[in-house]
Amino acid sequence: MSRVIKQWPWLILGLAVVIALLAPLLPTQDPYYQNLLVRNLAPSAQHWLGTDSFGRDVLARLVAGTRLTLLVAVAATGIAFFGGVGLGLLGCLAGGVTRTVIYAGFDMILTMPAILLSLALMVALGVGTGSVILAVGIAFMPLFAYVTRAIHERESAAGYVTAARVIGVSPLTIAWRHVLPNAIGTLLTQIAIVMPRAITTESVLSFFGMGIAPDVPTWGRIIATAAGFAEQAPLSLLFPVLALALTTLSLSLVGTRLRDTLDPLSKQLAAGA
Repeated sequence: MSRVIKQWPWLILGLAVVIALLAPLLPTQDPYYQNLLVRNLAPSAQHWLGTDSFGRDVLARLVAGTRLTLLVAVAATGIAFFGGVGLGLLGCLAGGVTRTVIYAGFDMILTMPAILLSLALMVALGVGTGSVILAVGIAFMPLFAYVTRAIHERESAAGYVTAARVIGVSPLTIAWRHVLPNAIGTLLTQIAIVMPRAITTESVLSFFGMGIAPDVPTWGRIIATAAGFAEQAPLSLLFPVLALALTTLSLSLVGTRLRDTLDPLSKQLAAGA
């Protein structure tokens, strides 16, 4: 029993992934069907989690929204990760003007809040799932780039990196074999931070009508819809908030555990404790 309790973050994330993959096959009601005669109902045998302000089944919308919410979060975080780490490492390896230009661009991105930058990018890219993913991914690239730069500078000062340079190992090989493996734990923690922020940013974009289509359910869209009727139907707001909170908390805990397992510095600190 204690083992199950310790593994609950993995169980919640696993459940979310399973629901996302099997959403079309699950025996839920039509998440788009509206019946204004049953608006804001409490949970019942017919509607297990109640209905929203349009009479739509909350459970069905949560199940359908899990797929799109996780898709946006994972894809946007992937773009931010590969773009931020790739460009950040390129700047560190090239140095000089290239490094200055790359990180000046990241500085410009950071001057605007992620939501405002995403809104500006959505105006240029247009409304749609792909545009949301790209806009959110670009907005969070600097977070990975600056972590990459800090890790590169830390590892570059290490003795084994200096020895590798002396024997003629190329900077690219040093980065691939030494810098990136030691960055895994820190970057995993950063992923756990960015993913819930990506979900939140997507929900704000949808609220302003600049994200995914308003009728398409995501956790953020469900919360935004239910927030205006919190007094009449508090449970229709509670359930999506719990889904979002538990998922983001699980991501943070899993990221921390993976960092402790994979990060060489964390292992050294644990051994010395």
